[in-house]
Amino acid sequence: MSRQAQVERRTTETHVSLSLELDGQGLADVQTGIGFFDHMLQLLTKHALWNLQVRATGDLHVDAHHTVEDVGIALGQALAQALGDKTGIYRYGHAIVPMDESLVTAAVDLSGRAFLVWQVPLPTTRLGDFDAELAQDFWQAVVQHAAMNLHVMAHHGRNTHHLIEAVFKACARALRHAGEIDPRQPGIPSTKGRLLG
Repeated sequence: MSRQAQVERRTTETHVSLSLELDGQGLADVQTGIGFFDHMLQLLTKHALWNLQVRATGDLHVDAHHTVEDVGIALGQALAQALGDKTGIYRYGHAIVPMDESLVTAAVDLSGRAFLVWQVPLPTTRLGDFDAELAQDFWQAVVQHAAMNLHVMAHHGRNTHHLIEAVFKACARALRHAGEIDPRQPGIPSTKGRLLG
């Protein structure tokens, strides 16, 4: 079973071309024009064990918001497509990830219902040219368009880079498990007989 998807999103603000393979080797080929964001997408791919290619151009002369959000939209759409009707998946996943002084938990349900709970206070507002609040905007876009339930909680942390990196790694690990095939689950992992979305 091939669990892959390709998404192209074009607006007056951005152009995003994205391909995703869920059962990959952690290979990332990412170019968004935003260095820190590329780094986060690379480590997301590595720890989720996806293969991900992203080409994004946007109105970076304004700021990075449109590009980051639209990549999140495209990734959410690709996740939904690649998962299909979600037959045989674990559905739930969680991870607790330390990054030096920071500790983050992520828990996901690929339920077909979009909801993000974000409890990640960030000590600083910027990392170079990257607005730290865009991490939440990215995950909100992914959640909305993948139709999944995601809870992210920072237990503690001092360094904004470490906190956001721990978020992406924890989400990657949680998504990896939730989307993997459960050999004991031949059908839809829901008493309803289907997962919405």
